[in-house]
Amino acid sequence: MDPQKVILYPIMTEVTSRLIENENKLVFIIDLKATKEEIRRAVEELYQVKVKDVNVTITRKGAKKAFVRLEPEFSATDVAIKLGIL
Repeated sequence: MDPQKVILYPIMTEVTSRLIENENKLVFIIDLKATKEEIRRAVEELYQVKVKDVNVTITRKGAKKAFVRLEPEFSATDVAIKLGIL
């Protein structure tokens, strides 16, 4: 699947800002058919970072949300600033 189609948009709330700062995680709304491996490849390709872990959940509204933890040598804060969400 094309990386541009896997990741629909990033999420920025008070909770996700704490995840970015404290746990080095980014949160995205993704395509419903995307797998964890496709999410990992899309984030690594689009943002030039290494992904440590991917967790996925389906929201009450039926959207798929991905919590992407980056490797310690990469900063989620830097990526969030490049995305314009922090």
